[in-house]
Amino acid sequence: MKAPIIVVQLVHIYGPLKGEIQEFSESTILIGRHPSCHVLFPKDVAIVSRRHAQIVREGNCFKLIDQSANGTFVNGKRVKEVYLKDGDVLIFAEGGPKVSFLTRTVERQDEIKDIPLPGLPQEPEIAEVAKPSIAQAQSESDPAKEISMQEVQVPLVIQFGPTIRSFKKLPVTIGKNPDCDLIINHPAILDLHARIFFSKDQYRIKDLTGQMLILLNGQPVNSQSPLIPETLLELTPQGPTFRFLKGGRLAEIEKSDSEEPVMPHEKEKIRPIDKHQEHQGGCIKRAMSIINKFLETRTK
Repeated sequence: MKAPIIVVQLVHIYGPLKGEIQEFSESTILIGRHPSCHVLFPKDVAIVSRRHAQIVREGNCFKLIDQSANGTFVNGKRVKEVYLKDGDVLIFAEGGPKVSFLTRTVERQDEIKDIPLPGLPQEPEIAEVAKPSIAQAQSESDPAKEISMQEVQVPLVIQFGPTIRSFKKLPVTIGKNPDCDLIINHPAILDLHARIFFSKDQYRIKDLTGQMLILLNGQPVNSQSPLIPETLLELTPQGPTFRFLKGGRLAEIEKSDSEEPVMPHEKEKIRPIDKHQEHQGGCIKRAMSIINKFLETRTK
């Protein structure tokens, strides 16, 4: 009996590869800055060793072996060798790149032959169509023009925090309710919040809140709308926030990443008044006033 094919998924949650999802079916995964490494960090990330660590498959288990000078941490604890489990967070050197470790089992070798790195799911085989603008997308959200949702076999990958969920068919329901396909425990998320489905050759999202809480590029979704690659998706104005990427992938981002940076001269304009400086200035003004009055009396 052949051993099952287990694919290792590494979700980069901090560091130069943040936001990428890499998938490997090799029995040994090398990590570091050396060109031969499977997980290759840039040369300028000097905190990571050239051959920093490796993940080795043993049966149906995976062992992390540290080979570095600055150490490898699993769930905050420095280790030399440890067996990994789904959801473990790996940090390569203190303050260095951070990834989440996950696995999935596939039935046939041909399911992983064409996995691109980083592991974006393949686009479903569809006819080439013109991509609508955001304005066109929003026009389709008219309830009178709602598109029916049918179960279809297309991939969807959602990276939320240190975890990643892969779905092989849509629709997928998001919310706090235990019956949801993806449960998100966030104070602003409702029990039944959103549903992602595939219709007319496009991924689409439906707002289940009835309150127009879901935003696409800052514009509320009236009912449902197509998801266009590189669209910024906010499930509520308070978050969480995702970027929709080609191939049916939602990657969580920090909301501050999408905001315009404040320029240095603008920071100067809004800099709060230093209380000590304000007090000092008042003292100097009072002293100058007393001196001036004294000089006036001497000259009379």
